[in-house]
Amino acid sequence: MQNKTPNPVVVVDFGAQYAQLIARRVRDLGVYSEVVPYDVDVGALGAKRPKALILSGGPASVYAEDAPGLNPGLLELGVPVLGFCYGMQAMAVALGGEVPQTDVGEYGPTRLECAAEAGSALLTGTPERQKVWMSHRDSVGTLPKGFVCTASTATTPIAAMEDPERRLYATQFHPEVAHTTHGQEMLSNFLFKICRITPNWKIDDLAAQMIAALKERIGGARVICGLSGGVDSSVVAALLSRAIGDKLTCVFVDHGMLRKDEGKAVSEVFGKQFDVDFVYVHAEERYLDLLAGVSEPEQKRHLIGTEFWKVFFDEAAKLEQRTGDKIKYLAQGTIYPDTIESGSAAGGTNAVGSKKAATIKSHHNLIPFPEGVHFNLIEPLRLLFKDEVRRLGLTLGLPPELVWRQPFPGPGLAVRIIGDITAERLDMLREADAIVREEIDAYNDKLAEESGRRDAPGSVWQYFAVLPAELRSVGVMGDERTYQNPIIVRAVESQDAMTADWAKLDACQDPEFSFSRILSRISTRIVGEVSGVNRVIYDITSKPPGTIEWE
Repeated sequence: MQNKTPNPVVVVDFGAQYAQLIARRVRDLGVYSEVVPYDVDVGALGAKRPKALILSGGPASVYAEDAPGLNPGLLELGVPVLGFCYGMQAMAVALGGEVPQTDVGEYGPTRLECAAEAGSALLTGTPERQKVWMSHRDSVGTLPKGFVCTASTATTPIAAMEDPERRLYATQFHPEVAHTTHGQEMLSNFLFKICRITPNWKIDDLAAQMIAALKERIGGARVICGLSGGVDSSVVAALLSRAIGDKLTCVFVDHGMLRKDEGKAVSEVFGKQFDVDFVYVHAEERYLDLLAGVSEPEQKRHLIGTEFWKVFFDEAAKLEQRTGDKIKYLAQGTIYPDTIESGSAAGGTNAVGSKKAATIKSHHNLIPFPEGVHFNLIEPLRLLFKDEVRRLGLTLGLPPELVWRQPFPGPGLAVRIIGDITAERLDMLREADAIVREEIDAYNDKLAEESGRRDAPGSVWQYFAVLPAELRSVGVMGDERTYQNPIIVRAVESQDAMTADWAKLDACQDPEFSFSRILSRISTRIVGEVSGVNRVIYDITSKPPGTIEWE
């Protein structure tokens, strides 16, 4: 469901995995933003009356045969335009500049030298020397007519360019990522000083708009909601409950790959505390049989997603028989990062973003429906990021403990076992994961107590255990040799799942919650309490280059 707020800042997506992160950064500044594919119809885009355009990066070279091109009409809409990375190169080529091929790339943190004499409107107020994030091989070599160079690096002589008269701006680096230390200031300069936009977009306003839009769209029809118990699907359920009341049925499918006591907790909240029709489906054995011998992660995801719909449709048929109502809509908690990583922007009635986006991993919400399914999809959160969903949940009055619950993948523990799935491995991982969560929950609680903030800097956003099931290592217990599994602990700090850094666990003042003591307790407990484990490893990989999950 699209937000109906007029005059968006439109992000034109050239296939970047993080194009939606640009929209998120713009929203952080109180300005509504949407993402469209690079080949969007210019007339249709103009009808939105955008305040500005931002051209995203992308994985292609401007020299590639199938490289996405910049429609010159986008530069003639009469609004300011800002390009990042590939967006800068595409702008330069479209306007007569040159992007020579080189053999020298630039990746990661880089020192930017601003040309003070150029009088940059985009970089004003930022340091003359600052750290930016680069990820490119090609770069602009000759400026288009009317542009001036406003910044450079040791490798890239033209790292930023501006044409103030036509209100065209571009950077070779990525202001949208946190690693560019003054990136948000640059976006602020663009939105408020160059575009002269007044910030007026708030989550509180969005809740009322979404409820009204759901009422209008659904009318008196019946809706079935796929409820996982996580914050995304819970917020969808709360929105629909406000919009249509008893015409909503929430179905919770227990596939046997939940965290310890999770099914019980979901049943307690939605079966008793919420005024919704709640159906609990036990499908544990069905999924174990389905996944026997399967180790390839994408195959796991597709099998689980496809089987989820089979179970779901069986329950829908029962519901139709029980109520006498034909179910018209299916609601689910798909959010922006799901669609980005799945490459779902490549098409379909709900597509957003670019047809050039690569698939990182499939999300079970986004497995295509089988032929003949009569439901229409409702995905109210499809254009929201995780932290926006949390704020929306608080606005809707959901319990804080539910709103702040850490993310959990739809396929559950199946994609945290590296290898094929067995009941024994699930039990091993479930127990280890419970220990990890208990210890880091305590750290987060202590940090919240010390800082007075649930989302204090240094708090851990997602944390869990991973079982590399085929890996064994030698150990010693009770003076005897062991040959058992390791457990990998993954803990990250993030705001939106688009980027993440490994958790340093160093923000608490209490020495009992220091990095070394927390990990020591986790390791001691897992090895001592979980049968079959003799080693614990801590993952210190950021995203990118890794993903948060291992599969």
